[in-house]
Amino acid sequence: MERILARIAWFVALALVQALLLNNISLFELATPFVYVYFILALDKDTDHISLMVMAFALGLVVDIFSNTPGVNAGASVLIAFLRPSLLRLFSPRDEYENFEPGIYTLGIWPFVRYAFVSVLLHHTVLFFLEAFSFVHIGYLLLRILCSALLTVVLIMAIEFVRHKR
Repeated sequence: MERILARIAWFVALALVQALLLNNISLFELATPFVYVYFILALDKDTDHISLMVMAFALGLVVDIFSNTPGVNAGASVLIAFLRPSLLRLFSPRDEYENFEPGIYTLGIWPFVRYAFVSVLLHHTVLFFLEAFSFVHIGYLLLRILCSALLTVVLIMAIEFVRHKR
């Protein structure tokens, strides 16, 4: 029960921070952080795949409602939830625990950074391509994807360090 309440609290907190604060930030018209993705990345490894995708869809839909972007965040979030088990297998050590929460203290700093960066990069690629729905300004679009992904990963690492401060 405590785990479920903690998940609900993180869901609400990240959705509100994204909707009320981070959606209004745009550094040099290039980088917009999307830290709500951290909720999907940090769930327990053995979270049921269907539950993971439903939670990702719900979180993306909440962000879409506040952002007035019909389905863009939901689609990108569901893709990350779908790919998450494969990404975790790719970046987690072979002698991992049975059920663990991906983070800097369970995976290590660099494997977690790689896992977060690849996940966020995939998320942002889908998000920005769905949002633009055009290849007209592909260079600018790719630069926005990269800058936003880097800013998002930096903020995710900051949250991770504060959350699991030892």
